[in-house]
Amino acid sequence: MDNTPHANNFISDIPDRPPLVILTGPTAVGKTALSVNLAKKIGGEIVSADSMQVYRRMDIGSAKVTKEEMQGVPHYLIDEFEPDEEFHVVKFQEYAKRYIQEIQSRGKIPILVGGTGFYIQAVLYDIDFTENGGDMTYRRFLEDLAHTQGAHVLHEMLREIDPASADAIHENNVKRVIRALEFYHETGQKISDHNEAERQKTSPYHFAYFVLNDDRAHLYDRIDHRVDAMIEAGLVDEVRALQQDGCTRDMVSMQGLGYKEILDYLNGDLSLEEAIRILKRDTRHFAKRQITWFKREKDVIWVNRPEFEGENAILAYIEEQLRARKIS
Repeated sequence: MDNTPHANNFISDIPDRPPLVILTGPTAVGKTALSVNLAKKIGGEIVSADSMQVYRRMDIGSAKVTKEEMQGVPHYLIDEFEPDEEFHVVKFQEYAKRYIQEIQSRGKIPILVGGTGFYIQAVLYDIDFTENGGDMTYRRFLEDLAHTQGAHVLHEMLREIDPASADAIHENNVKRVIRALEFYHETGQKISDHNEAERQKTSPYHFAYFVLNDDRAHLYDRIDHRVDAMIEAGLVDEVRALQQDGCTRDMVSMQGLGYKEILDYLNGDLSLEEAIRILKRDTRHFAKRQITWFKREKDVIWVNRPEFEGENAILAYIEEQLRARKIS
């Protein structure tokens, strides 16, 4: 097989839509190493589609790619925001689209890598997140309700009007639950219907969408080992330093897996042993939800690890699929 980069081949073959490669899959499945090796083979640069690696000083808990792991491949949307800054899908879409365009302008292939499926969908189908005027009175009512009666009450309100959104949005993600309730309040339309209509649009990209997956038992074992490795690498000290810098549990950044559990330990609400147990359990649940999300997506190419004999075989298969689509 010819392993030399051939990033410019697509330019004359696909003049109408720019190329985009997507590599996603559940947490701990091995996307980082595979994406770097793929980028080296096809002349690509990587845009992270991870909602946590975007934050500075949040390295261990986010399993952030290291400079050594990057192997010289440019990465974007890594270490771009402070933990006290809010990062959400609208901001991600804005930054990712700009980086993708910059990468393409240099004759390179952008590779969108990460496990946040909604972020990927937002870029792939250029979903319109234009806000309505907004009823601040209703928003404050919902925020007060969440504060006084708990996130579960809001989530049940959402389930009554939009079961599909309730299934897709975790009840702890209060901001997204509130947005979905606001959207229905303002438009009379379910936000799940709106997003579904948006994703039926033709993508502005000539894309190949790969979902890396593994045997469930093996994936869960990888998750457990990763959590143990994070603790050994100093996750508790990382969270303690963030807390000392003023980071609190109500920040978007600190609601990520690994951070909220260790904060509960540091605040005396859990023992370290219990925090680790909950982190492993919730990460497994998160991986299961990720897989469910990707199964609903259209035009995806599943790459199941047990069907391949090693990383090189997976890379060869992905390259073959890209050549067939004239993306490399």
